[in-house]
Amino acid sequence: MKKTHTLVIDAHDKPELVERILRVVRHRGFTLRTVDMHHRQDEQNNVQIRLTVESIRSIDTLYHQLDKLWDITQVRLASQQVEALD
Repeated sequence: MKKTHTLVIDAHDKPELVERILRVVRHRGFTLRTVDMHHRQDEQNNVQIRLTVESIRSIDTLYHQLDKLWDITQVRLASQQVEALD
């Protein structure tokens, strides 16, 4: 069954950040459905990224791989939906 997951990522804003996140999403077998990034109003130049991904795979692997990335400070699973395969 296909599952759709929404992840919220807090990170330090670096030029290569989004590229690294997208590469991990692709390598872990997930399809990116939406991405939304906002700069936070703080001195540390942080961003919050909301990703919606879809796959038949478990979200655990993607979650842990994203959490290991250098500039990411926190990853949270915001929601998940299960869809029947057609």
